[in-house]
Amino acid sequence: MEVEQIWRYVDSERASLAEFLSGLSATEWTTPSLCSGWTVQAVAAHVISSPQARAWPVVAGLIRYRGDFNRLILEEGQRAAATHSPEQIIAQYHQYAGSRRHPLGTTPADPLLDVLIHGQDIAIPLGRRREMPPEAARAAADRIWTKSFPFKARKRLAGVRLVATDIAWIAGQGPETRGPISALLLLLSNRPTPAHPRLSGPGLPTLHPTSS
Repeated sequence: MEVEQIWRYVDSERASLAEFLSGLSATEWTTPSLCSGWTVQAVAAHVISSPQARAWPVVAGLIRYRGDFNRLILEEGQRAAATHSPEQIIAQYHQYAGSRRHPLGTTPADPLLDVLIHGQDIAIPLGRRREMPPEAARAAADRIWTKSFPFKARKRLAGVRLVATDIAWIAGQGPETRGPISALLLLLSNRPTPAHPRLSGPGLPTLHPTSS
């Protein structure tokens, strides 16, 4: 997929997520997300942190947490949620609409997979549906499959053949696990088992996603 098309999907998915967030109650903002340790508010703040990221604070954070990237982003997300109200977080989505900035060492596909996956981290625990454009989800799946960090998808899902049922996408070798590309994307990103009701096939019992 061409880079500008990826950015168009980022723009539309961020706008859609901002609209989704605007309809949440105060209780829903404080609901635990699909990711352990993250609230809906922290995840929402994290998604829009991408165009605001600067190299030195990230480097300094990695030094502070001795290279523990997951701890860094969790604590940054929690800090942002404590600092900014829901209204301020939504305002950031509008402020950075159309931004082409992304963190050092990432590609435009990374903000795309961020907004797609984290949108589900927010919606699923709330019992809401957020549809993913299949072409966008395929681009995000390609990015996760070809990068080792942080999801380690090829290693974690070794021995299984993944097949999308709604768009042309196949990866891996072995017993088949199939489903919509959006469901496969959540599997690739190591979301917990409750996130995968639309997957099926003989390879499914061998998979044990546990956390984000």
